[in-house]
Amino acid sequence: MKKIAFSGTLDPITNGHLWVIQEARALADEVVVFISENPVKKPQFDAIERKDIIERSVAECGWHNVSVVIVKGDYTARAAKRHGIEYLVRGIRNTSDFDYENLIQQTNVDVLDGAKTIFVMPPRDLGSVSSSFVRALQGPVGWHWTVKKFMPMPAYIAWIKSWLRTDWQKLWEGAGVEASKLDHWFDYLTGDDAYGAARRTYHNLDHLVHGLSEISAWASNTGASKADVAILKKAFWFHDAVYGDKHTDLSNEEQSARLWLDAGLHTKNAQDAQEVADLIRVTDHFQSANVNHPLKDAMLGVDLAILGQAADTYDVYAAAVRLEYSEVDDATYQAGRGRVLSHFEVQAAAGKLFADAWFAELYTSQALLNLQREKTQLQ
Repeated sequence: MKKIAFSGTLDPITNGHLWVIQEARALADEVVVFISENPVKKPQFDAIERKDIIERSVAECGWHNVSVVIVKGDYTARAAKRHGIEYLVRGIRNTSDFDYENLIQQTNVDVLDGAKTIFVMPPRDLGSVSSSFVRALQGPVGWHWTVKKFMPMPAYIAWIKSWLRTDWQKLWEGAGVEASKLDHWFDYLTGDDAYGAARRTYHNLDHLVHGLSEISAWASNTGASKADVAILKKAFWFHDAVYGDKHTDLSNEEQSARLWLDAGLHTKNAQDAQEVADLIRVTDHFQSANVNHPLKDAMLGVDLAILGQAADTYDVYAAAVRLEYSEVDDATYQAGRGRVLSHFEVQAAAGKLFADAWFAELYTSQALLNLQREKTQLQ
């Protein structure tokens, strides 16, 4: 077979979709992915964005015989015929899928005189993976680690950046900051000079999503005010904006605090601006003791919350930290990391790792187990 097509909204493309495309590649020399642009639906990404995400996802797989076409104002089966394609391929996961897809297939052929459909059934581990399944996972703390398992990396990055943009824009509602300035700083913070840098394997976009999610969960469970949430989130957005800079005697946290103050995002309240800077400095081990702020314990709880995650998540974090210090030899790293772990372990054993009551109750026990396990693995 020369050509075969796969179609869908693909918002976002998932590993399940990629599996179907791979099956299509086994059936034909060329695969055309049709993106349906349905005016009734309100997708997360517009058609052009979805096309770009899909193209980058298939390129990452090394598939050079897959192209992407946006279908506007027509039925996919009829559009396929116009492109000289006689068959569509669809994945079916259960009998309900088959009944629905079979009805569509009959309509395509009998009513629209369009392409016929070939059905393929995905393996069990991908049987439930769909765009709606992925979208339903968004929200709770750790949602991004979960959806990451079901999406190609270009789609995942686009998805969390979309989530982050929504969080960023809500944070500045009514603040009187110019939209262009907000766009500039969002692009900077999520780009190659900050959390989006490829060299960052832990202090990256994942860390940013995690911390912001923790703040929202903390606020919901403690009744924190909207103003306190805003100050915490602003501080977290900037707290690791500078990381790994060895060209100055200033700590990364101090540079991040100054970057925040220089950003000009605090047009209405100079006191709030200083509070945000102070909370950024709280995450600096050498400055923390000298900073007094009512949200200090919460800020540190958010920053250290990774220590209390499930064992598999923690192990990924520990490996990512090692990669960020890849220039350090094993012996030196083990010694330095071991001291950090011992310090945290003593605090966790004494119930003092998290000074905030919410984080202490939620994460102390698991954090102690994680820290002890990593220490053992380092030895």
